[in-house]
Formats: sequence, C-alpha cells, structure tokens
Amino acid sequence: MPPEISILVPVYNEQDNVPPLAREIAAALKSELRQYELIFVDDGSTDATSQRIDEAHHADPRVRGVRHRRNAGQSAAFWTGLNTARGSIIGTLDGDLQNDPADLPRLLARLDEADFVCGVRLKRQDDWLRRVSSSVARQARRAALGVDFRDTGCFLRVFRRQAIAGVFPFHGWHRFLPVLAHGAGARVLEIPVNHRPRASGVSKYGVWNRLGRGIWDLLGLAWYQQRRLTPVEFTETPPPP
Repeated sequence: MPPEISILVPVYNEQDNVPPLAREIAAALKSELRQYELIFVDDGSTDATSQRIDEAHHADPRVRGVRHRRNAGQSAAFWTGLNTARGSIIGTLDGDLQNDPADLPRLLARLDEADFVCGVRLKRQDDWLRRVSSSVARQARRAALGVDFRDTGCFLRVFRRQAIAGVFPFHGWHRFLPVLAHGAGARVLEIPVNHRPRASGVSKYGVWNRLGRGIWDLLGLAWYQQRRLTPVEFTETPPPP
C-alpha cells in the first residue's frame, strides 16, 4: 500500500545535513497516523551525500534516495522527486536544516482548510542583504503578477498533489509554486514557520547570481498568468446517460 504523504528534500553536497534531517523528520512525524515516505533527491553531489542517504535508508526503510547523474538545479530535483513520489500529499523542505521539520505537523493539519500550505519565515536567519532582496522581490511579484505572497522562497510547504495538476515545470518554478497553484484555482494558505541558521555546508545560492534569472522568470510567469487557460463551466446536449 503506497504512503499517503511524500516528503521531498532536494540536496546537493549536504553530506553532514542528511543524517540529522532524516532523524528530525522521523521525530516530527512520529505521531502522524498516516504512512509517509521521505525522498532525498541527490542533485549530482560530489561529496558523500549519496552514501549518507543510503545509510539513512538502512536505518529507516521509509527513506528513499534518488540520484541525478549530473547537477541540474533545485527545480529539476524537485520535479524528479515529484514524479517519483507515491503520496497524494506532498511535503517539501530544503536540505540545509534551516527549515524546521517540527513545523510539518502544523502545516499538514491546515490542509483541512486549504489545498496548498506554505511557510513564512518571519524571523529569517539570513544576512541583511538577502532579507532586503526578498522584500524587493515580493514587491516585484505583486506588481508583475497581481498577487501577494509574503515568502515564496520558503521551501517548507505541504500540498495536495492535485493542487498543482497541469502546472508545467521550468527552471525556477519551485520559487513560484504558491503563485502557480493559486493561479490554477487552489486554495493557498500561508502560516509562520521557524527558520534556523545553517549549521554546516555552504549555501548554493546568492543574491546576485539569482537576480538576472529571477527577472526573466518573473516576466515569463507574468505572461503565462495572463495567457493561461482555466476551466470553463459547460453544459452538454444531450445530457450524458
């Protein structure tokens, strides 16, 4: 019987973070009555990340590992994980331990009132430049897309699989997933979550190396949101038997 919940964690050179993250997720979901699986998607790591995932699987069979043959980016890793996941409910976290797995039960509980629940990092443990850039990005999203989500960059999320049915993948799509789900008619809810300093490893993203790509993504998404088709109510003659 497949699990109802699939937790996806894209990782790249996070060998020191995989073991504690697997343990923390197991502890957070200990009281969850529904079956779950934890899928680490190794995006072509060059360190011992893949070995640590194998060790986590041997310690807990609910842990699965998927490995890219080359580094393809977080959006591609998320897409691979989504296509591998067996659950009807999807949860996502970053692999750097800055997202707190203890927040997962609160997010899952809110799926009674929403299709897509995303975290908002109210007390971000990032430097001032990244916090300011996120604020600027929020204003740009509001102006270009006509919707306002406080923290689309937070990867701590849970959602029903059908909430993103029909959403197509592209590089950077993981950052806009709440916007895309909302545009597809899903009920999207934001709730505050904990954010922790990075304990080990090195961040793979900076402000400046994402700026140009973010602008292109925003312009492309604005075009798509204006042109996307939404379901239209219809009648059928004669009525179906």
